[in-house]
Amino acid sequence: MERLLSVIAGLSLLLMAMVLFNIRRAHVRVEYSVSWLAAAALLLALSQWEWGLMSFAHLMGMNDPPVVMLLIVGSVFVAVFFRFSVVMSDLKDANIALTQKVAVLEYQLNCLHEKLETTTDGN
Repeated sequence: MERLLSVIAGLSLLLMAMVLFNIRRAHVRVEYSVSWLAAAALLLALSQWEWGLMSFAHLMGMNDPPVVMLLIVGSVFVAVFFRFSVVMSDLKDANIALTQKVAVLEYQLNCLHEKLETTTDGN
C-alpha cells in the first residue's frame, strides 16, 4: 500500500507541476486549471494522510484502502472531466450564437450595399 500511495503522491506532484508550467506558458487559462490543481491537491493530501484513507475505507465498508484510493482517484477525475464537458457545451452554444449573429450582420451589410448601389445607379 505504501508504494501505491507514494506513486499517487508523485503523480499528484507531477500533475501540479505540469499545470503550473502550462499556466506560466499561457497554454491553459487559470480558471480551467483550478479544477486540475484542486484534484491533484486532494489526491496528494489523501495519499499522505493514511489514517484518513483508512477511515474513509472503513466508512465505505471496504477493507482494502488501495482500492478505495483508486476509487477516489477515478471519481475525482470523472468529476473534472464532467466539469470540462459542461464548459465545452457552453462554448459550443456561444459559438453557435456568435455564428448566427455574424450571419445576420452579413445579411444586413449586403442589403445596405445593394441599396446603396441601386440608389447611386438610379441617379
